[in-house]
Amino acid sequence: MIAVRRAAERGIANLGWLDSRHTFSFGQYFDPDHMGFGALRVINEDRVKPGAGFGTHGHEDMEIISYVLEGALEHKDSIGTGSVIRPGDVQVMSAGTGIRHSEFNHSKKEPVHFLQIWVLPNRRGLPPRYDQKSFPRSEKRDRLRLVGSPDGRDGSIVIHQDAEIYDGLLRSGSVVTHPLKPGRKSWVQVVRGAVEVNGNAAVAGDGVAVEEEALLSITASTDDSEILVFDLS
Repeated sequence: MIAVRRAAERGIANLGWLDSRHTFSFGQYFDPDHMGFGALRVINEDRVKPGAGFGTHGHEDMEIISYVLEGALEHKDSIGTGSVIRPGDVQVMSAGTGIRHSEFNHSKKEPVHFLQIWVLPNRRGLPPRYDQKSFPRSEKRDRLRLVGSPDGRDGSIVIHQDAEIYDGLLRSGSVVTHPLKPGRKSWVQVVRGAVEVNGNAAVAGDGVAVEEEALLSITASTDDSEILVFDLS
């Protein structure tokens, strides 16, 4: 069973300094038919103007992942982390028992374009933590590179959930496959370009929900197509 969540159907929040698209219900946008997909709770595509950003605010009991497409995102938090997240980086923050942080466009001249992804943790009350790793484009070219997992294998970031995240950069005509074990499902988020997921066309901003399928087969329709694949229980 496959369903495509079209980019144009997403929720919208435009605050002037922020232009955001919500794949699932978030903030003032509520759609009872799109509350998440398994443990995947939020995929927001955010564009933030130069020098602007999210002031200090708090979170609890959520795995929060930032993935920058263009520009640079500056992060500061209450456990002492200060970092800049750039394209190729994957950042995770476990909110756990409570953490406060801010996120700002690091540039005063250029916008920043990024995805903010929330995954429900497998247990509440975890100690807050932060991690950030960079994955070269060469490791993602025409293949699915594991970038997030419960056990941190292959150098991926650790996510406190039975979930895996893969990143792929595909040239036109390239095909990547991923087997799904019985009882598991997948969400494919098209970051750039255009692909077909098991024969279903999807373009940048679209998400594809896949259930009761034994194999994912993803074909790039354009050069430099980019996808994030979530393998979920």
